[in-house]
Amino acid sequence: MLQGKKVAVVMPGYYAEKTLAKTVAEISREVADHIILSDDCSKDRTVEIAKELGIEVHVNNPNLGYGGNVKQCLQYGLDSGADIIILLHPDYQYTPKLVPAMAGMLLLDDTYDLVLASRTSGRGALSGGMPVWKYLVNFGISNYMDLCLGRRHTEYHTGYRAYSRRLLEDIDFHALSDDFIFDNNLLVAAIDRGYGTCEITCPTKYEDDSSSIRFSKALKYGILCMWISTKQFFRRWDRKFHGEKPRLLAKRDEPASAE
Repeated sequence: MLQGKKVAVVMPGYYAEKTLAKTVAEISREVADHIILSDDCSKDRTVEIAKELGIEVHVNNPNLGYGGNVKQCLQYGLDSGADIIILLHPDYQYTPKLVPAMAGMLLLDDTYDLVLASRTSGRGALSGGMPVWKYLVNFGISNYMDLCLGRRHTEYHTGYRAYSRRLLEDIDFHALSDDFIFDNNLLVAAIDRGYGTCEITCPTKYEDDSSSIRFSKALKYGILCMWISTKQFFRRWDRKFHGEKPRLLAKRDEPASAE
C-alpha cells in the first residue's frame, strides 16, 4: 500500500516461464498489494511457476489475444480493489523496480491518471539491445502521435503502464480492440476525455528470453497507431471549431484490419 492507496501489478502472461520468476522477484511487496498474472493459454510452465511463486493466477480459455488478455488483467486489478493498476509484461524487458515511482506519479494531487514507462526518453534503449530499426520506427511513430494527440511523450509503444482506478472505471476499455493496438486505443480514449498523462524513463533489456512480436504484426500495429492518431487529430479540430463532445474511441472506429 502506498499512502493509503492499494496497488495491483497485473501481468499479461504468454510463454513467460523463463522470465516470470525474476520479474516477480523485483516487484516491491511493500508497494504492491496484489500481483496478478493472466495467462493467455501458454503451453509451457508459466502457470505452474506463477502458482509456485504464490501470486494470483488466472488462465484464459480460449486464447484472447494480446488486447483481450490485457483487458482481463485490468479487470482483475479493479476487482482486487486497487486504486492504482500497473501493467507490467513478465518478459523482464522492463525493470519491475519502477513500480513504486510509477505508482507515486499517480498520487500527485490527481494531476495524472496514466503513466508511460518510456524506453527511449533516456539513452538506454539501444544499449539495452533494442534493434536499430525498431528504435527508429518507434521514434518516428511517437513523434507523429505527439503531433496528432497534442501531447509530448518520447514513447507510446511501451508495455509498462500505470492507470488510476477512476480512468479505468470511466472508460469502457472492454469495448476496445483485442489486438496489439489495445494499449494505444485506451491511451487515445483517455486523452480524448482529458485525463492527464506523463512518462518516466525506463531502462530496457532485450534478452533472448524476452518476447517480441513478428515484423508483420509490428507493421500492422504501426499503421493502426497512425490511423487512430490521425482520427484523434481531426476529432480535436472538430471539437475546437464545432464544439464536439468527447466520445470513446471504440472498435467500430477502427479499420477492418484491426480485427
